[in-house]
Amino acid sequence: MTAIKESSTIQENKKTVQDCPVMYVMERIGGFWKPIILYNLYTGEKRYSELKKAIPAVTEKMLIQHLKQLEADGLIIRTAKPVVPPHVTYKLSKAGSELSPVIDAMAEWAFQDMERNGLKCPV
Repeated sequence: MTAIKESSTIQENKKTVQDCPVMYVMERIGGFWKPIILYNLYTGEKRYSELKKAIPAVTEKMLIQHLKQLEADGLIIRTAKPVVPPHVTYKLSKAGSELSPVIDAMAEWAFQDMERNGLKCPV
């Protein structure tokens, strides 16, 4: 893994996260894939392969990385059963479930904006 340059601008900006609630949220769910992963977990517990199938454009590396970050941030719960082959599932934590209105609002805005711009949602 690449070392983080502690003096970088982004690292300095992250230190101010406590000062701004929007920055705090973006630190937790920012990026392209995290909201999509959370959205897919709203329907219930899923295995890695189910998430990969639901989000085919995400690379394995990115999916694994974001699942680990979401778990570390307390937004999802990873459960591994001690069997062979491994049986690992992911589900939303209480904090992750509480983000549902935020993700739903993003989706609603997207539907409205796409309609305004004459676009159709593929879903």
